[in-house]
Amino acid sequence: QVQLVESGGSLVHPGDSLRLSCTNSGRTLGNIAVGWFRRAPGKEREFVSAISGSGGTTYYSDSVKGRFTNSKDSDQNTVYHEMTNLKLDGAALYYCAADTTWAVMKGTPKNWGQGTQVTVSS
Repeated sequence: QVQLVESGGSLVHPGDSLRLSCTNSGRTLGNIAVGWFRRAPGKEREFVSAISGSGGTTYYSDSVKGRFTNSKDSDQNTVYHEMTNLKLDGAALYYCAADTTWAVMKGTPKNWGQGTQVTVSS
């Protein structure tokens, strides 16, 4: 059973860095892909990034490529979403979601967390 919990959301300033975490309620994530999505006020949910089940392959949307990085700890308990040089348009509710890589990249993963709020304000 997969029960995702995000953490790390905060109020930051433009240019700041922030790291979000996604865990499976303390259990291992195993060999399952994890994606990050975000929903800004008044906008549709969008794909941000993903990491394969093995942790060996990562995917990023063009808007965050070069600034955001996904990683998975060696125990496969936590996926990290490191965000650098945050911009005002990075303010959103960030969700992690888990399923096969194909489902995550298609935007239809079965398992979703509740989200963690990132606010970017000058």
